Amino acid sequence: MNKRLIAFTMLAGSHFSALSEPIRVVVNDWSSQRILANIASQIFIRLGYEVELINITVDVQWYLLKTNRVDLQLEVWEGTMEDKYAQLHKAGEIIDLGNYSVTTREDWWYPLYVKSLCPGLPDWKALKQCEGVFANPSSRGKGVYIAGPWEKPDRARIKALELNFIVEQVDDDNALWVRLNHAVEQRRPILIFNWTPNWVGAVYPGEFVEFPEHSLACETDPTWGVNSRLEYDCGNPKSGWLKKVSSRRFVKLFPCLAKSISSFDLTNKEIEQLSAQVNRERLSPKQVAQRWVKDHRVRWEHLFSECKVTLPTPNR
Repeated sequence: MNKRLIAFTMLAGSHFSALSEPIRVVVNDWSSQRILANIASQIFIRLGYEVELINITVDVQWYLLKTNRVDLQLEVWEGTMEDKYAQLHKAGEIIDLGNYSVTTREDWWYPLYVKSLCPGLPDWKALKQCEGVFANPSSRGKGVYIAGPWEKPDRARIKALELNFIVEQVDDDNALWVRLNHAVEQRRPILIFNWTPNWVGAVYPGEFVEFPEHSLACETDPTWGVNSRLEYDCGNPKSGWLKKVSSRRFVKLFPCLAKSISSFDLTNKEIEQLSAQVNRERLSPKQVAQRWVKDHRVRWEHLFSECKVTLPTPNR
Protein backbone atom coordinates (compact mmCIF):
# COMPACT_ATOMS: atom_id res chain seq x y z
CA MET A 1 0.00 0.00 0.00
CA ASN A 2 1.22 3.50 -0.84
CA LYS A 3 2.78 4.85 2.37
CA ARG A 4 1.91 8.42 1.37
CA LEU A 5 -1.75 7.57 1.83
CA ILE A 6 -1.41 6.79 5.50
CA ALA A 7 -5.08 7.30 6.21
CA PHE A 8 -6.49 4.63 3.90
CA THR A 9 -8.84 2.66 6.09
CA MET A 10 -11.39 0.96 3.92
CA LEU A 11 -14.23 0.98 6.42
CA ALA A 12 -17.48 -0.74 5.50
CA GLY A 13 -20.08 1.86 4.62
CA SER A 14 -17.56 4.66 4.02
CA HIS A 15 -19.24 5.45 0.71
CA PHE A 16 -22.56 6.02 2.43
CA SER A 17 -21.24 8.25 5.22
CA ALA A 18 -19.54 10.48 2.65
CA LEU A 19 -22.54 10.91 0.38
CA SER A 20 -23.75 14.05 2.15
CA GLU A 21 -20.30 15.65 1.86
CA PRO A 22 -19.38 17.22 -1.50
CA ILE A 23 -15.85 16.76 -2.84
CA ARG A 24 -14.38 20.23 -3.22
CA VAL A 25 -11.90 20.35 -6.11
CA VAL A 26 -9.46 23.25 -6.49
CA VAL A 27 -9.55 25.15 -9.79
CA ASN A 28 -6.59 27.46 -10.53
CA ASP A 29 -6.05 29.93 -13.34
CA TRP A 30 -4.27 27.97 -16.09
CA SER A 31 -5.63 25.56 -18.68
CA SER A 32 -4.10 22.21 -17.78
CA GLN A 33 -5.02 22.54 -14.10
CA ARG A 34 -8.60 23.51 -14.95
CA ILE A 35 -8.85 20.51 -17.28
CA LEU A 36 -7.55 18.05 -14.68
CA ALA A 37 -9.90 19.47 -12.06
CA ASN A 38 -12.81 18.99 -14.44
CA ILE A 39 -11.73 15.46 -15.39
CA ALA A 40 -11.71 14.48 -11.72
CA SER A 41 -15.06 16.18 -11.24
CA GLN A 42 -16.64 14.37 -14.19
CA ILE A 43 -15.33 11.00 -12.97
CA PHE A 44 -16.58 11.57 -9.42
CA ILE A 45 -20.03 12.64 -10.64
CA ARG A 46 -20.32 9.49 -12.77
CA LEU A 47 -19.41 7.43 -9.72
CA GLY A 48 -22.26 9.00 -7.78
CA TYR A 49 -20.54 11.71 -5.72
CA GLU A 50 -21.44 15.36 -5.30
CA VAL A 51 -18.69 17.74 -6.45
CA GLU A 52 -17.97 21.44 -6.05
CA LEU A 53 -15.37 23.21 -8.18
CA ILE A 54 -13.68 25.94 -6.12
CA ASN A 55 -11.98 28.72 -8.10
CA ILE A 56 -9.07 30.05 -6.02
CA THR A 57 -5.53 31.32 -6.47
CA VAL A 58 -2.45 29.24 -5.73
CA ASP A 59 -1.65 31.37 -2.68
CA VAL A 60 -5.10 30.90 -1.15
CA GLN A 61 -5.34 27.16 -1.84
CA TRP A 62 -2.79 26.15 0.81
CA TYR A 63 -4.72 27.61 3.73
CA LEU A 64 -7.95 26.03 2.47
CA LEU A 65 -6.31 22.64 1.96
CA LYS A 66 -4.71 22.51 5.41
CA THR A 67 -7.97 23.60 7.09
CA ASN A 68 -10.00 21.00 5.14
CA ARG A 69 -12.08 23.65 3.34
CA VAL A 70 -11.08 22.29 -0.07
CA ASP A 71 -10.16 18.70 -0.80
CA LEU A 72 -8.18 18.06 -3.94
CA GLN A 73 -5.53 19.86 -5.99
CA LEU A 74 -4.70 17.91 -9.15
CA GLU A 75 -1.69 19.88 -10.39
CA VAL A 76 1.04 20.94 -7.96
CA TRP A 77 4.20 22.13 -9.70
CA GLU A 78 7.64 21.80 -8.17
CA GLY A 79 8.92 24.99 -9.80
CA THR A 80 6.12 27.18 -8.44
CA MET A 81 4.76 25.42 -5.36
CA GLU A 82 7.54 23.30 -3.83
CA ASP A 83 8.22 25.47 -0.76
CA LYS A 84 4.63 25.66 0.46
CA TYR A 85 3.95 22.03 -0.42
CA ALA A 86 7.02 20.85 1.51
CA GLN A 87 6.15 22.97 4.55
CA LEU A 88 2.57 21.69 4.82
CA HIS A 89 3.39 18.08 3.94
CA LYS A 90 6.15 17.91 6.55
CA ALA A 91 3.70 19.26 9.14
CA GLY A 92 1.16 16.58 8.17
CA GLU A 93 -1.38 19.20 7.10
CA ILE A 94 -1.81 17.97 3.52
CA ILE A 95 -1.59 14.50 1.93
CA ASP A 96 0.68 13.64 -1.00
CA LEU A 97 -1.28 11.59 -3.54
CA GLY A 98 1.73 10.92 -5.76
CA ASN A 99 3.35 12.18 -8.95
CA TYR A 100 2.37 12.05 -12.59
CA SER A 101 4.73 10.45 -15.14
CA VAL A 102 5.69 13.95 -16.17
CA THR A 103 8.82 16.07 -16.21
CA THR A 104 8.04 19.73 -15.68
CA ARG A 105 9.87 22.93 -16.43
CA GLU A 106 8.92 26.59 -15.98
CA ASP A 107 11.13 29.39 -17.25
CA TRP A 108 11.81 32.08 -19.84
CA TRP A 109 10.90 30.82 -23.33
CA TYR A 110 10.94 32.06 -26.93
CA PRO A 111 9.67 30.83 -30.33
CA LEU A 112 12.43 29.15 -32.30
CA TYR A 113 12.62 31.88 -34.98
CA VAL A 114 13.88 34.31 -32.31
CA LYS A 115 17.29 32.58 -32.30
CA SER A 116 18.16 34.24 -35.62
CA LEU A 117 17.42 37.65 -34.06
CA CYS A 118 19.50 37.04 -30.94
CA PRO A 119 22.54 34.90 -31.85
CA GLY A 120 23.85 32.81 -28.99
CA LEU A 121 20.50 31.73 -27.59
CA PRO A 122 19.54 29.63 -25.71
CA ASP A 123 22.59 30.63 -23.58
CA TRP A 124 21.39 33.35 -21.21
CA LYS A 125 24.53 35.42 -21.81
CA ALA A 126 23.23 36.18 -25.32
CA LEU A 127 20.58 38.37 -23.69
CA LYS A 128 23.31 40.74 -22.53
CA GLN A 129 24.11 41.53 -26.16
CA CYS A 130 20.62 41.81 -27.62
CA GLU A 131 18.34 43.36 -25.03
CA GLY A 132 17.34 45.93 -27.66
CA VAL A 133 15.81 43.17 -29.77
CA PHE A 134 13.25 42.60 -27.01
CA ALA A 135 12.58 46.27 -26.25
CA ASN A 136 9.24 47.98 -26.86
CA PRO A 137 8.31 51.69 -27.14
CA SER A 138 7.70 52.02 -23.40
CA SER A 139 10.72 50.07 -22.11
CA ARG A 140 13.32 52.80 -22.79
CA GLY A 141 15.67 50.52 -24.63
CA LYS A 142 15.52 47.72 -22.08
CA GLY A 143 14.51 44.23 -23.05
CA VAL A 144 11.04 43.08 -21.99
CA TYR A 145 10.26 39.74 -20.40
CA ILE A 146 6.55 38.92 -20.20
CA ALA A 147 5.73 37.12 -16.97
CA GLY A 148 2.61 35.33 -15.80
CA PRO A 149 0.65 36.30 -12.69
CA TRP A 150 2.39 33.72 -10.51
CA GLU A 151 5.08 34.68 -8.04
CA LYS A 152 8.52 33.99 -9.55
CA PRO A 153 11.92 35.54 -8.76
CA ASP A 154 12.34 37.09 -12.22
CA ARG A 155 13.25 40.57 -11.04
CA ALA A 156 15.79 39.15 -8.57
CA ARG A 157 17.27 37.04 -11.38
CA ILE A 158 17.52 40.02 -13.72
CA LYS A 159 19.36 41.97 -11.03
CA ALA A 160 21.65 39.10 -10.04
CA LEU A 161 22.60 38.29 -13.64
CA GLU A 162 22.91 42.00 -14.53
CA LEU A 163 20.49 41.81 -17.43
CA ASN A 164 19.19 45.04 -18.95
CA PHE A 165 15.57 43.83 -18.85
CA ILE A 166 12.28 44.75 -17.24
CA VAL A 167 9.36 42.49 -16.34
CA GLU A 168 5.85 43.02 -17.69
CA GLN A 169 3.43 40.92 -15.69
CA VAL A 170 0.05 39.86 -17.12
CA ASP A 171 -3.11 38.94 -15.23
CA ASP A 172 -3.65 35.34 -16.36
CA ASP A 173 -2.42 32.65 -18.73
CA ASN A 174 -4.77 33.77 -21.50
CA ALA A 175 -3.06 37.17 -21.59
CA LEU A 176 0.27 35.38 -22.09
CA TRP A 177 -1.06 33.51 -25.10
CA VAL A 178 -2.57 36.64 -26.64
CA ARG A 179 0.86 38.26 -26.52
CA LEU A 180 2.51 35.13 -27.88
CA ASN A 181 0.04 34.71 -30.75
CA HIS A 182 0.44 38.34 -31.84
CA ALA A 183 4.23 38.03 -31.80
CA VAL A 184 4.24 34.77 -33.76
CA GLU A 185 1.83 36.11 -36.38
CA GLN A 186 4.17 39.06 -37.01
CA ARG A 187 7.39 37.10 -36.46
CA ARG A 188 8.40 39.56 -33.76
CA PRO A 189 10.88 38.65 -31.00
CA ILE A 190 9.33 37.75 -27.67
CA LEU A 191 10.52 36.39 -24.32
CA ILE A 192 7.70 34.93 -22.29
CA PHE A 193 7.00 32.77 -19.26
CA ASN A 194 6.15 29.25 -20.40
CA TRP A 195 6.06 25.80 -18.95
CA THR A 196 5.96 22.17 -19.95
CA PRO A 197 3.69 20.28 -20.17
CA ASN A 198 1.63 23.01 -21.80
CA TRP A 199 -0.29 23.43 -25.05
CA VAL A 200 2.43 25.69 -26.50
CA GLY A 201 4.74 22.70 -26.86
CA ALA A 202 2.16 20.98 -29.08
CA VAL A 203 1.79 24.00 -31.40
CA TYR A 204 4.90 26.22 -31.53
CA PRO A 205 8.54 25.14 -31.85
CA GLY A 206 10.54 26.95 -29.19
CA GLU A 207 13.19 26.77 -26.49
CA PHE A 208 13.78 27.74 -22.89
CA VAL A 209 16.59 30.15 -22.09
CA GLU A 210 19.41 28.19 -20.47
CA PHE A 211 20.33 30.04 -17.30
CA PRO A 212 22.93 28.74 -14.81
CA GLU A 213 21.80 25.43 -13.33
CA HIS A 214 19.39 25.69 -10.45
CA SER A 215 20.47 24.88 -6.92
CA LEU A 216 18.78 25.44 -3.57
CA ALA A 217 21.93 27.33 -2.58
CA CYS A 218 21.16 29.77 -5.40
CA GLU A 219 18.10 30.90 -3.48
CA THR A 220 19.70 31.16 -0.04
CA ASP A 221 23.46 31.76 -0.37
CA PRO A 222 24.57 34.99 -2.09
CA THR A 223 28.12 33.66 -2.49
CA TRP A 224 26.90 30.77 -4.64
CA GLY A 225 27.00 31.14 -8.41
CA VAL A 226 28.15 33.72 -10.95
CA ASN A 227 27.24 36.69 -8.74
CA SER A 228 28.90 36.44 -5.33
CA ARG A 229 26.77 39.26 -3.86
CA LEU A 230 23.20 38.33 -4.78
CA GLU A 231 20.85 35.37 -4.70
CA TYR A 232 18.84 33.97 -7.64
CA ASP A 233 21.67 34.00 -10.17
CA CYS A 234 20.31 30.77 -11.69
CA GLY A 235 17.39 29.36 -13.63
CA ASN A 236 14.44 27.33 -12.40
CA PRO A 237 14.60 23.53 -11.95
CA LYS A 238 14.66 21.71 -15.30
CA SER A 239 13.29 18.32 -14.29
CA GLY A 240 10.56 19.06 -11.82
CA TRP A 241 7.74 16.88 -10.52
CA LEU A 242 4.01 17.31 -10.94
CA LYS A 243 1.95 16.14 -7.95
CA LYS A 244 -1.57 15.53 -6.75
CA VAL A 245 -2.33 16.55 -3.16
CA SER A 246 -5.39 16.49 -0.93
CA SER A 247 -6.72 17.61 2.40
CA ARG A 248 -6.74 15.19 5.33
CA ARG A 249 -10.53 15.30 5.16
CA PHE A 250 -10.55 13.90 1.61
CA VAL A 251 -8.54 10.81 2.54
CA LYS A 252 -10.67 10.23 5.62
CA LEU A 253 -14.05 10.56 3.89
CA PHE A 254 -13.15 9.19 0.46
CA PRO A 255 -10.33 6.64 0.94
CA CYS A 256 -11.16 4.69 -2.22
CA LEU A 257 -11.09 7.81 -4.36
CA ALA A 258 -7.81 8.93 -2.77
CA LYS A 259 -6.23 5.55 -3.54
CA SER A 260 -7.42 5.68 -7.15
CA ILE A 261 -6.31 9.29 -7.64
CA SER A 262 -2.84 8.28 -6.44
CA SER A 263 -2.67 5.88 -9.43
CA PHE A 264 -4.26 8.28 -11.93
CA ASP A 265 -1.66 9.34 -14.49
CA LEU A 266 -1.18 11.38 -17.64
CA THR A 267 1.94 11.98 -19.74
CA ASN A 268 3.51 15.27 -20.89
CA LYS A 269 2.11 14.73 -24.38
CA GLU A 270 -1.40 14.01 -23.13
CA ILE A 271 -1.51 17.14 -20.96
CA GLU A 272 -0.16 19.29 -23.82
CA GLN A 273 -2.77 17.95 -26.23
CA LEU A 274 -5.60 18.46 -23.73
CA SER A 275 -4.47 22.04 -23.07
CA ALA A 276 -4.33 22.76 -26.80
CA GLN A 277 -8.03 21.92 -27.04
CA VAL A 278 -8.74 24.85 -24.73
CA ASN A 279 -6.21 27.34 -26.06
CA ARG A 280 -6.41 26.49 -29.78
CA GLU A 281 -9.78 24.82 -30.35
CA ARG A 282 -11.50 27.18 -27.87
CA LEU A 283 -13.29 24.44 -25.98
CA SER A 284 -14.02 25.00 -22.31
CA PRO A 285 -12.12 22.95 -19.70
CA LYS A 286 -15.41 21.19 -18.91
CA GLN A 287 -15.95 20.28 -22.57
CA VAL A 288 -12.40 18.93 -22.85
CA ALA A 289 -12.88 16.91 -19.66
CA GLN A 290 -16.21 15.49 -20.83
CA ARG A 291 -14.61 14.43 -24.11
CA TRP A 292 -11.68 12.79 -22.30
CA VAL A 293 -13.94 10.94 -19.85
CA LYS A 294 -16.08 9.64 -22.71
CA ASP A 295 -13.11 8.59 -24.88
CA HIS A 296 -11.21 6.94 -22.00
CA ARG A 297 -14.07 5.30 -20.15
CA VAL A 298 -12.39 1.89 -19.88
CA ARG A 299 -9.23 3.50 -18.54
CA TRP A 300 -10.80 5.41 -15.67
CA GLU A 301 -13.54 2.90 -14.87
CA HIS A 302 -10.89 0.24 -14.29
CA LEU A 303 -8.96 2.58 -12.01
CA PHE A 304 -12.01 3.65 -9.98
CA SER A 305 -13.91 0.35 -10.18
CA GLU A 306 -14.20 -0.09 -6.40
CA CYS A 307 -15.30 3.49 -5.69
CA LYS A 308 -18.75 3.59 -7.26
CA VAL A 309 -21.43 4.68 -4.82
CA THR A 310 -23.99 1.94 -4.18
CA LEU A 311 -26.98 3.04 -2.18
CA PRO A 312 -28.08 0.64 0.56
CA THR A 313 -31.22 -1.39 -0.15
CA PRO A 314 -34.17 -0.01 1.87
CA ASN A 315 -35.60 -2.26 4.57
CA ARG A 316 -38.89 -3.87 3.56
